[in-house]
Amino acid sequence: MANRLSQIATRTGDNGTTGLGDNTRVSKNSLRVHAMGEVDELNSHIGVLLCEDMPPEVRTLLVEIQHQLFNLGGELSIPGFELLKPESVLALDEALAAHNEQLPRLQEFILPAGTRGAAQAHVCRTVARRAERAVVALGNEEALKDTPRQYLNRLSDLMFVLSRVLNRMHGGDDVYWKSTRLASMDKEA
Repeated sequence: MANRLSQIATRTGDNGTTGLGDNTRVSKNSLRVHAMGEVDELNSHIGVLLCEDMPPEVRTLLVEIQHQLFNLGGELSIPGFELLKPESVLALDEALAAHNEQLPRLQEFILPAGTRGAAQAHVCRTVARRAERAVVALGNEEALKDTPRQYLNRLSDLMFVLSRVLNRMHGGDDVYWKSTRLASMDKEA
């Protein structure tokens, strides 16, 4: 592995193609490369989120998620290969349940706002949804395992919950949507 990344600028992609892990070359505009790029961007946004103040258990969880996203990217880069295991989805389910249990029930939609950490978690949530859509698009054209799609779906849910956790970390709260339609319905009732 030490020599694997010894040359970063290879110029082999100058023609608009990129190499996959199985040594095939595909267009940089292929569905597979789009999915890989969305997962890479998501991992980068989580890296930015990790610059924020957060509970140690959330930090540990996010670092593990970054490793799993690398597994997901590796799986996407090698057609037919499996690196992301179903247990990783279960780990997200457990984290989701544990963190959501601490939160009050939502009475209204919330805005992607609050603390900077919470806002960044919302960015991660939306990028996870985009990555999920890219993986679904790829899966519509090529055979893929279910785990990558499921992982991204759960991860976006978890990021929503973590945004709420981060908003409450120092006694704050969510920023609620002020729906004029719902407000007028409340007045009529």
